[in-house]
Amino acid sequence: MLIKHGALVMVVDGGQMALFRNSGKSDAFTLELIEEREHANPRSSQLGEDKPGRSFQSMGTDRSAYEIIDQHQVDEDSFIADAAECLANHMSDSDVGAVLIAPPRALGTMRKCLPDAVRGRLIAEIDKDYTGQSVQELENLLGKYEGMAI
Repeated sequence: MLIKHGALVMVVDGGQMALFRNSGKSDAFTLELIEEREHANPRSSQLGEDKPGRSFQSMGTDRSAYEIIDQHQVDEDSFIADAAECLANHMSDSDVGAVLIAPPRALGTMRKCLPDAVRGRLIAEIDKDYTGQSVQELENLLGKYEGMAI
């Protein structure tokens, strides 16, 4: 994969975000860390989720359950929305493109949260979870995407 000089690369999932800039050449890129965030999100079982509440009909004996809200997923989606805002802020002051790397669910949430102007300047979306990788491993993994000129 060829990444232009100055292009941004964001790697994000529900709990970690790293934003890089290519400070090297397009064929031999070097990712430089601009910003990194981590969000501690406890498991759903630790959030004290209980059985859903019940509602009773005013007439008759019918009952129904309220919908259970997955608080863990809500927290992850909020973190991803913050990451989308961070990317939009970094892209607003220049006209460089960006590569977005996220697991499929996080990628869908990012698409919803990004403004149209920023979404139009995304030059690649990779639906993989690379948040646990080091910078060198990330550069190697991106280098394997031959045939994609960005």
